[in-house]
Amino acid sequence: MEPALQSPLFTQHVVKAMRSLYPEELADRAWDNVGLLQENINPTSGSVPSRVLLTNDLTLSVAEEAIKKKASVIVSYHPFIFRGLKSVTLNDPHQRIVLRLAQHNIAVYSPHTSADAVLGGVNDWLAGILKKIHVAREVTVVKPIGGPVPAGFEGAGYGRRVQLAFDTDIESIMQVYCMELGLKHVSVSQPRPRPGDSNCVRSVAVCAGSGYDVLKDTDADLIITGEMSHHNALRLKMLGKSVITLFHSNSERGFLKQVLQPQLLGVLQKEDKAAEVLVSEEDADPFEIWEAEELRG
Repeated sequence: MEPALQSPLFTQHVVKAMRSLYPEELADRAWDNVGLLQENINPTSGSVPSRVLLTNDLTLSVAEEAIKKKASVIVSYHPFIFRGLKSVTLNDPHQRIVLRLAQHNIAVYSPHTSADAVLGGVNDWLAGILKKIHVAREVTVVKPIGGPVPAGFEGAGYGRRVQLAFDTDIESIMQVYCMELGLKHVSVSQPRPRPGDSNCVRSVAVCAGSGYDVLKDTDADLIITGEMSHHNALRLKMLGKSVITLFHSNSERGFLKQVLQPQLLGVLQKEDKAAEVLVSEEDADPFEIWEAEELRG
């Protein structure tokens, strides 16, 4: 008889902790892939290290970082396995990650849209940046989750609309987001004001990542998201709405260190005092802005 395989106790603690913080029932299962995406095996002798590595995106360099730092579980906000695999080879970079992590007995868990939807999650963190310059009069969920949700998670949903306590200009909002997220550049779409009108902002809607489908019908003056296609930005501009795009993962990454790291560590150390939660140093947005004038120099 073959020996029964079992997931390490620490991996079980991590999965239980993540599900308690961000229930998988809140994820948009119509397209998303959340949960334990790659499992590891309990060693025949000893135990796995009580160490988690948080990352926004699980790339080959992040996988190698996890191996080097002896993490036994990676919590990757974005799911690195998104569609069905028909093979696991060295030719495809995502499949190479699967092989490298299996070789070093590392598990992967992804919360993605469950972390977006929960109150106090990614979108509330992103909306909360406005508190640096404003007192929000009201914060509401743009797209509530239809159907039942786990007890204690009532009111969850995607996107947030913030009614500001007083009018402001788009430049002030842009500055605080650049400062808080460590950005030098953002993309802006701003309609030309009608005669006698102004582009002052009274309400802001935010959605981390690619948020057009969530925010497209909201009545906010300003839309803040990670990325948006050309035609969607044109539509909103013709409707008189301004748009700021921060680059996709820049609208999410800060959540890991500011919220998830201390939150997950607190839960894990109730079960395992030796637990560590690290944030990846290799994780970064794939895009950079290059200055044309500097290239000519």
